[in-house]
Amino acid sequence: MTFEEKPEGNESLVDESQQYLGARHQANRKPGASGNARLSAKQEANDKCDLPRKSLNTYTWQEIQRHSQETDQWLVINRKVYDVTGWADRHPGGRQVLNHYAGEDATDVFRAIHPDPDIVRLYLKPLLIGELAPEEPNQERNKNSRLVEDFQELRRTLEAMNLFNANLGFFFLHLAQVLILEALAWVIVWHFGSGWLVTIFISCLLTAAQAQSMFLQHDMGHLSVFKKSKWNHLIQKFVMSHFKGLSTKWWNNRHFQHHVKTNIDTKDPDVDVGPLFIVGDLTPVEHGKNKIKYIDYEKQHLYFCMVAAPLFMPVYLNLESILEMYRRRYWEDIAWVSSFYIRYFITFGPFYGIFGTMVLIYLIKLLESLWFAYVSQMSHIPMKISREENQDWLSTQVLATCNVEQSFFNDWFTGHLNFQIEHHLFPTMPRHNYHKVAPLVKSLCAKHGLPYVNKPMLKAFGDIFRALKKSGALWKEAYCTHPEI
Repeated sequence: MTFEEKPEGNESLVDESQQYLGARHQANRKPGASGNARLSAKQEANDKCDLPRKSLNTYTWQEIQRHSQETDQWLVINRKVYDVTGWADRHPGGRQVLNHYAGEDATDVFRAIHPDPDIVRLYLKPLLIGELAPEEPNQERNKNSRLVEDFQELRRTLEAMNLFNANLGFFFLHLAQVLILEALAWVIVWHFGSGWLVTIFISCLLTAAQAQSMFLQHDMGHLSVFKKSKWNHLIQKFVMSHFKGLSTKWWNNRHFQHHVKTNIDTKDPDVDVGPLFIVGDLTPVEHGKNKIKYIDYEKQHLYFCMVAAPLFMPVYLNLESILEMYRRRYWEDIAWVSSFYIRYFITFGPFYGIFGTMVLIYLIKLLESLWFAYVSQMSHIPMKISREENQDWLSTQVLATCNVEQSFFNDWFTGHLNFQIEHHLFPTMPRHNYHKVAPLVKSLCAKHGLPYVNKPMLKAFGDIFRALKKSGALWKEAYCTHPEI
């Protein structure tokens, strides 16, 4: 869940939320609530002090879990109960992020995604409807309370160590790297012409610039660089849309879903890859039993290498970004993305012409696609992919992610996503601090019997094929052993 900084016109926002909640909860007061006092809209919006405990309705986990529908969404943060139904459409991180946590405790994911919880108090206060009953535990009873407390203590330790503070010089150098690679490519083609060897060479330079731009915009999207969210958003638009030609709103809505429900089938768009692929252990068997066959899934590991990886960026992601901008009317993103193509036609059009420049763009994106597809999939596809189990934050992320061994090259080549476990546990942490956190996370995992997977990069790449091949074999077995219905 992602709330941005206080926007202009926030008084009307609070008023709308108050009116919505006042009407909703007068008509739908839960019988498990204690006391007869009912908070007025004015009291709920009071941001000068916290509401008195005795004036809050109390709810059990059983009552809260009933409100898990798209049209009725409650969630719990620090034992406080919030009705986010009316707010979901305006949620900066997308409505699906809230829907995924409806009826659940969202304390740890809320803290993980938002760098400064104080900023969102304006939004949360009018959504407050009560709190957990005194006899209820802090989280659902299926979760290990000791593990949850240990993880929260680890986060407090990391905050005390200032590991969530960014080194701006580090990110400035990464931005400078992108600018230098872009400028160098233009200087080379200007000086040496647009022959084949020159074109291949500058394509490699521009591919590196594109890949590093992706990693840099990823940092900005997680608000891990600047203290002010508006600066993160602005630089993300500059890097993602102007330098890469992709929509930031589309990316953020998609990527936040991936983070809050990592490798959860139907909730994480990164593993919702049908009908071209089937991943994990459950979906392949279901498809096989139901005789679902869009392609020969037994050979999907080969399709990934020959088709999916090269076309992931220039076809799939680009088309998805364009369609989302058009459907949602993201006019600002459309303007930023247009500037990407205008810049390329101005800088390389005189050497290659319009058609040649389009070919150059496609070639660069194809090369970047191979890079990004392997880096983004190596830490998730081989790991546990499951249906919703409502596990604690630490277990959810550790079981669904793995690390790749650290080295200077690995750090650069992956944008520090070789520390995928630490990144998923603490998305707003600047990536240059992941290596400092890794030993503490590994120790916590060992204490609670959780696997902490760290592997060489080439093995991680190979595990993508092995995981896809295994899923294909499960599909084939189920397909051949179950008669048609």
